[in-house]
Amino acid sequence: MTGPHFRRWQRPAIHGCGSLLLASGMAWLLLHYGSSADLPAPAEAWLMKLHGLASFAAFFVFGMLAASHLAPGWRATARPRGRAQRRLGLMLCLLAALMMASACALDYFAPENARPALGIAHSVVGAAMALVLWLHRRSARRFHPRT
Repeated sequence: MTGPHFRRWQRPAIHGCGSLLLASGMAWLLLHYGSSADLPAPAEAWLMKLHGLASFAAFFVFGMLAASHLAPGWRATARPRGRAQRRLGLMLCLLAALMMASACALDYFAPENARPALGIAHSVVGAAMALVLWLHRRSARRFHPRT
C-alpha cells in the first residue's frame, strides 16, 4: 500500500487519468476558443477522442475508488480533525457525478443549441474538480502525514 486505502498502482492511475483529462480538455478549450479561424483546428477532433478515451479510463478508476477508498476513508474521517477531508471527498464525488452526467449529455443527449452552454458548464466543473482534488490531497497529507 502506498497510502490510506490505495494499492501501489492506484494512485498513478488516478493521477494519470486526471492529468490526461485535464490536459486534453484544456488543450481543446485553447484550440477551440483561442483561435479566430472559422473552421475547427484539425487537432480538436483528436483531442476530443483522447479526452473521451481518458474518460472511459476515469470511469474505471472512479469505480475502483468507490470500492477501495470511499468506505475506509469515510470511517477514517469520522473524527473531528478529519471533517474537512470528508467534506472535500464528498465534493469530489458530487463533481465526478456532474462531470459524468454532463459528458454523457454532451455526447448523446444535448440538443445542438444547448451544447455550448453545457460544454462551458462541463469545463467549469472540470476545473473545480481539479482544484478540489488538489485540496483533498493536500488535506490528506495533513491528516495522514506519511501519504
